Amino acid sequence: MTTIHDFNGAVLSPLLCELGEGPSFEAETGTLWWFDIIGRKLHELNLAENLHTGHALPFMASVVARVDEQRQLIASEKGLFFRDRTTGELTLHCELEADKPGNRSNDGRVHPSGSLWIGTMSKTGEAEAGAIYHVAGGIVTRLFDKIGIPNSICFSPDGATGYFVDTKVNRLMQVPLDAATGLPRGEAEVFVDRSGQPGGVDGSICDREGSIWNACWGEGALDRYTSTGEHVERYRLPANQTTCPVVLADGRIAVTSARDGLDDAARAADPLAGATFVLPLSVKGQKEPSYKA
Repeated sequence: MTTIHDFNGAVLSPLLCELGEGPSFEAETGTLWWFDIIGRKLHELNLAENLHTGHALPFMASVVARVDEQRQLIASEKGLFFRDRTTGELTLHCELEADKPGNRSNDGRVHPSGSLWIGTMSKTGEAEAGAIYHVAGGIVTRLFDKIGIPNSICFSPDGATGYFVDTKVNRLMQVPLDAATGLPRGEAEVFVDRSGQPGGVDGSICDREGSIWNACWGEGALDRYTSTGEHVERYRLPANQTTCPVVLADGRIAVTSARDGLDDAARAADPLAGATFVLPLSVKGQKEPSYKA
């Protein structure tokens, strides 16, 4: 039985992103980061001061991770870059599918070991055009091939299980991992099968208790699955194309959304599409690991 909750949260950021994605909470600075992939912008929100800063980017990017006090790692259509926090200067760390200019980065997350999982996809949404990679110290290893839209990359608290989905297939997968490296040590298996059901399994996070929180694209919802894959809760949100959640320091969950693909009539009917929302929950989130360069 799935418990349905009506929206009782708030708009955390009224900025309407074309494709809001990749939210990450940096505990060290109390900052929420997220992207407008299509708008080529990195958003920064200091939660204590409610101070927003937008950073224009020269490319489409989708994942940001802490490296240290001076640098961040940015995953983009042009590869992985270090970003200087003070100047915004970008320095190439390693290439990613340099032979596929029609692809871009999408969902990704740093594993507790300090390695990065990053997915790629066709800019036009072509089926099976992308992949999911493991990056450690600039060394790139392909993990899963023929992925259409890679999403839901997250990890169990002990780092021994990884999760991912091809949203075009809509089967959330789980795979056993070497907790010390973040590399698979077995085959991926279906964890939650939503093929044929409404909505797409989009971005996910795993909390400290092992529950998976998933933003359901097209359904305007945040879903919670137990560590055994049972769908136990759905939280409604006031934007149809919800994309990815993130747990904040106080246990609230922020969720990004998108306007991409909506015509004028659909945008008028979904006026908060692209905004970032916050739900007044008390979730025990995992601290986002830093990428080990």
